Amino acid sequence: MPLTLQEAQTVITGAHERAAKIAAPVTVAVVDEGGHLQALGRMTGAPPLSAQIAEAKAATVALFRRDGAALRKMQETSPAFFAQLDRAVRVPILTGAGAALIMRGDTVLGALAVSGGMAPGQDDECAEAALAVLAT
Repeated sequence: MPLTLQEAQTVITGAHERAAKIAAPVTVAVVDEGGHLQALGRMTGAPPLSAQIAEAKAATVALFRRDGAALRKMQETSPAFFAQLDRAVRVPILTGAGAALIMRGDTVLGALAVSGGMAPGQDDECAEAALAVLAT
Protein backbone atom coordinates (compact mmCIF):
# COMPACT_ATOMS: atom_id res chain seq x y z
CA MET A 1 0.00 0.00 0.00
CA PRO A 2 1.41 3.43 -0.92
CA LEU A 3 1.98 6.26 1.51
CA THR A 4 -1.32 8.06 2.09
CA LEU A 5 -1.79 11.81 2.05
CA GLN A 6 -2.66 11.63 5.75
CA GLU A 7 0.63 9.82 6.45
CA ALA A 8 2.54 12.41 4.38
CA GLN A 9 0.94 15.19 6.40
CA THR A 10 1.79 13.34 9.63
CA VAL A 11 5.44 13.26 8.54
CA ILE A 12 5.38 17.00 7.93
CA THR A 13 3.71 17.67 11.27
CA GLY A 14 6.31 15.58 13.11
CA ALA A 15 9.16 17.50 11.52
CA HIS A 16 7.51 20.86 12.13
CA GLU A 17 6.87 20.07 15.80
CA ARG A 18 10.54 19.26 16.31
CA ALA A 19 11.61 22.31 14.32
CA ALA A 20 9.45 24.56 16.51
CA LYS A 21 11.12 23.16 19.63
CA ILE A 22 14.59 23.98 18.31
CA ALA A 23 13.58 27.32 16.74
CA ALA A 24 14.39 26.23 13.21
CA PRO A 25 11.77 27.27 10.64
CA VAL A 26 11.97 24.59 7.97
CA THR A 27 10.23 23.25 4.91
CA VAL A 28 9.43 19.55 4.64
CA ALA A 29 8.79 17.77 1.35
CA VAL A 30 7.32 14.28 1.04
CA VAL A 31 7.55 12.47 -2.30
CA ASP A 32 6.25 9.12 -3.48
CA GLU A 33 8.48 6.22 -4.50
CA GLY A 34 8.94 7.76 -7.97
CA GLY A 35 10.09 11.11 -6.58
CA HIS A 36 6.83 12.97 -7.30
CA LEU A 37 5.81 15.57 -4.75
CA GLN A 38 3.01 14.35 -2.50
CA ALA A 39 2.98 17.02 0.21
CA LEU A 40 4.94 20.12 1.15
CA GLY A 41 4.84 22.16 4.33
CA ARG A 42 6.75 25.41 4.74
CA MET A 43 6.79 26.91 8.22
CA THR A 44 6.36 30.63 8.67
CA GLY A 45 9.82 32.13 8.43
CA ALA A 46 11.39 29.25 6.49
CA PRO A 47 13.63 30.48 3.68
CA PRO A 48 11.73 30.74 0.37
CA LEU A 49 14.30 28.59 -1.44
CA SER A 50 13.90 25.82 1.15
CA ALA A 51 10.77 24.54 -0.62
CA GLN A 52 12.65 23.77 -3.83
CA ILE A 53 15.65 22.38 -1.95
CA ALA A 54 13.48 20.05 0.16
CA GLU A 55 11.65 18.71 -2.89
CA ALA A 56 14.88 18.11 -4.82
CA LYS A 57 16.54 16.34 -1.87
CA ALA A 58 13.48 14.14 -1.28
CA ALA A 59 13.16 13.22 -4.96
CA THR A 60 16.86 12.35 -5.15
CA VAL A 61 16.58 10.04 -2.13
CA ALA A 62 13.48 8.32 -3.53
CA LEU A 63 14.98 7.78 -6.98
CA PHE A 64 18.28 6.43 -5.67
CA ARG A 65 16.72 4.47 -2.79
CA ARG A 66 19.45 5.78 -0.47
CA ASP A 67 19.40 8.38 2.31
CA GLY A 68 21.08 11.77 2.03
CA ALA A 69 24.30 10.78 3.81
CA ALA A 70 24.85 7.75 1.55
CA LEU A 71 24.19 9.85 -1.53
CA ARG A 72 26.65 12.50 -0.39
CA LYS A 73 29.37 9.81 -0.21
CA MET A 74 28.43 8.57 -3.68
CA GLN A 75 28.62 12.11 -5.01
CA GLU A 76 32.08 12.61 -3.53
CA THR A 77 33.40 9.44 -5.19
CA SER A 78 31.66 10.02 -8.56
CA PRO A 79 31.40 13.78 -9.12
CA ALA A 80 31.36 13.51 -12.93
CA PHE A 81 28.42 11.08 -12.82
CA PHE A 82 26.42 13.35 -10.52
CA ALA A 83 27.26 16.39 -12.65
CA GLN A 84 25.50 14.72 -15.61
CA LEU A 85 22.36 13.54 -13.78
CA ASP A 86 20.44 16.80 -13.82
CA ARG A 87 19.97 16.31 -17.55
CA ALA A 88 18.20 12.99 -17.05
CA VAL A 89 15.54 13.83 -14.46
CA ARG A 90 12.73 16.37 -14.00
CA VAL A 91 14.03 17.82 -10.70
CA PRO A 92 17.62 18.70 -9.86
CA ILE A 93 19.68 15.99 -8.20
CA LEU A 94 20.57 17.31 -4.78
CA THR A 95 22.20 15.43 -1.94
CA GLY A 96 22.34 16.63 1.60
CA ALA A 97 21.35 16.38 5.22
CA GLY A 98 17.80 15.86 6.38
CA ALA A 99 16.74 13.46 3.64
CA ALA A 100 15.54 9.91 4.29
CA LEU A 101 13.59 7.07 2.77
CA ILE A 102 10.11 6.30 4.05
CA MET A 103 9.78 2.54 4.37
CA ARG A 104 7.08 0.07 5.27
CA GLY A 105 8.90 -3.15 6.01
CA ASP A 106 11.24 -3.68 3.05
CA THR A 107 9.15 -1.55 0.70
CA VAL A 108 10.11 2.01 -0.22
CA LEU A 109 6.99 4.19 0.01
CA GLY A 110 8.76 7.44 -0.77
CA ALA A 111 11.07 9.90 0.88
CA LEU A 112 11.11 13.05 2.94
CA ALA A 113 13.52 15.92 3.12
CA VAL A 114 13.87 18.89 5.41
CA SER A 115 15.47 22.18 4.41
CA GLY A 116 16.00 25.45 6.22
CA GLY A 117 17.73 24.47 9.46
CA MET A 118 19.99 27.27 10.62
CA ALA A 119 22.59 25.11 12.39
CA PRO A 120 24.33 21.87 11.42
CA GLY A 121 22.25 18.83 12.24
CA GLN A 122 18.87 20.58 12.46
CA ASP A 123 17.56 19.21 9.15
CA ASP A 124 18.57 15.68 10.20
CA GLU A 125 17.02 16.12 13.64
CA CYS A 126 13.69 17.18 12.14
CA ALA A 127 13.74 14.34 9.58
CA GLU A 128 14.37 11.78 12.33
CA ALA A 129 11.47 13.21 14.35
CA ALA A 130 9.22 12.97 11.29
CA LEU A 131 10.02 9.30 10.75
CA ALA A 132 9.53 8.56 14.45
CA VAL A 133 6.01 10.04 14.37
CA LEU A 134 5.12 7.92 11.35
CA ALA A 135 6.35 4.77 13.10
CA THR A 136 3.96 5.25 16.04
